[in-house]
Amino acid sequence: MVQAVDATNFVTASEASYQAFKTATLSKTLNVNVLIMGESGVGKKCLASFILPDAPIVDASNFDKLLLSLEKSSKIIISNIDNSPNIERLIEAIKDKSIHVIATSKQSFSNEFIDDLFSVKLDIPPLSQRDEDVGELVDLFEEEAIGLFGGKQRLDLKNFVPDLSCNSHSLKRQVMVNYLLQDIQDNELMQIIENYLHDKLGSNSDYRSYLYLYEAPLIKAGLHRFKSQLQLADKLGLNRNTLRKKISDNKKYL
Repeated sequence: MVQAVDATNFVTASEASYQAFKTATLSKTLNVNVLIMGESGVGKKCLASFILPDAPIVDASNFDKLLLSLEKSSKIIISNIDNSPNIERLIEAIKDKSIHVIATSKQSFSNEFIDDLFSVKLDIPPLSQRDEDVGELVDLFEEEAIGLFGGKQRLDLKNFVPDLSCNSHSLKRQVMVNYLLQDIQDNELMQIIENYLHDKLGSNSDYRSYLYLYEAPLIKAGLHRFKSQLQLADKLGLNRNTLRKKISDNKKYL
């Protein structure tokens, strides 16, 4: 049975991530250069740091800093190697100094220099293709939220739809925000809105322009809870035509 690996914060509940971790574990015992490819937030740096735990991490777009790091290190993690302004010169410097390299790339790519340097390539799928990993990550981020913000209350996941638009980055933000908001008080919510509006106000139509901040979530929550416009209109003390107009006015937010 595939188990979740939390020692490295790279979960392996899905077959794809499990196989990636197996390859990383094997690479850890060998002196081979590894290229880890995949979208932002899929766990590339996590796996790279697992393979070379004590190696510095340098972004390839900062070419001068990277070359300086190559002078000082026998092993290195290069992030976003696909952004290197001079991939040929970079590969030559690595080979000249026989440096052990783990690199990451946001896209799958291949050329003669890359293929010659990296004997192992890993392509990590996005979280949208790793459903089993999502639940594990939610639990991991929830534990982090509890440790960071205190409290013991767990998230209500009944209506939770994971935001995987930026993989683990968007999912973690979503979990943290949901954890903070689940027991938010009226005064805290009003303070958030006040802070949001403070520097945005200044035109003659601000009241109308920002009314959606109140109306849209009220309508959306009401429709979700009462399931019909007729019931919601009754609960809000509005006639049905007025509610329909407000729904139309706020349709982009609903």
